[in-house]
Amino acid sequence: MEHEISERDGALIVGFSGDVDLQSSPEARKILLQCVARKMPVLVDLSAVNYIDSSGIASLVEALQTARKGGGSLMLVSVSEAALRVLELARLDKVFTISGSIEEGLEKATS
Repeated sequence: MEHEISERDGALIVGFSGDVDLQSSPEARKILLQCVARKMPVLVDLSAVNYIDSSGIASLVEALQTARKGGGSLMLVSVSEAALRVLELARLDKVFTISGSIEEGLEKATS
């Protein structure tokens, strides 16, 4: 798993690529929680994620809960088909706000 963090229009964009699995999810969790702690809207770009397992999903859920408890927000953007399938199977596509693009996510996050 690779990651990239950027700031745009008052929001943090965290992009993951590759596999978010048991081996890499502790790092993903750490990155997400650090971003959420900054009290800015967080957009998680999953467009380049080839595979995500339950440990990766758990990291996303924990970050979402932490963001909400702190009065912040976390949304998923540009979710790859592979990641979306897992989210749908777990019915988490109804829990997360999911936007089709970073631009759409920024619009929602900053309005």
